[in-house]
Amino acid sequence: MSIEQSVLPAVKSIKDFESLLERDTEYIVLLETRLGLLRKLVRVAHKADKKVLIHIDLVQGLKADDYGMEYIAQEVKPDGIISTRAHIIKLAKKQKMLSIQRLFLIDSQAVEHNLNIIKKTQPDYVEVLPGLLPGMIREIKDQVGVPVIAGGLIRKPEEVSQAFESGASAITTSRSELWSF
Repeated sequence: MSIEQSVLPAVKSIKDFESLLERDTEYIVLLETRLGLLRKLVRVAHKADKKVLIHIDLVQGLKADDYGMEYIAQEVKPDGIISTRAHIIKLAKKQKMLSIQRLFLIDSQAVEHNLNIIKKTQPDYVEVLPGLLPGMIREIKDQVGVPVIAGGLIRKPEEVSQAFESGASAITTSRSELWSF
């Protein structure tokens, strides 16, 4: 499964979620939601012909373990997940869900450690945060051989353009003014 959409809108509120149901967007990223709402949100999105990516690490009330992922895959049925955790990526792949491994660019040692993990887990995509480091976007894309999504701290249209020019396949943003880019 590949993502053809260049801007992946990330929502933190029901209001933003509802507005995206009316927009011309294929994917919606759910951030900071509650476990009790997930199934309903995914069903509503699917009914509106939207695909849903859930940031598993930010779901309140969910234990991100084998049983939690089993519940997500069998009951919630999102189209994919985002996580910083390698074992969650492996479980998502096992469940045939799109997997996006989130990587924080903290320092060289953290990047090197995470690149080794990513090479082993082989997620479908890697999301790099912050997305404002063009040199790192290209380097990570070259090293892991999977498409890179840039996210975090992207605030202006020119920053979106810079991420694409650096080799990002898409960007994630909660800034609604960038959703139509």
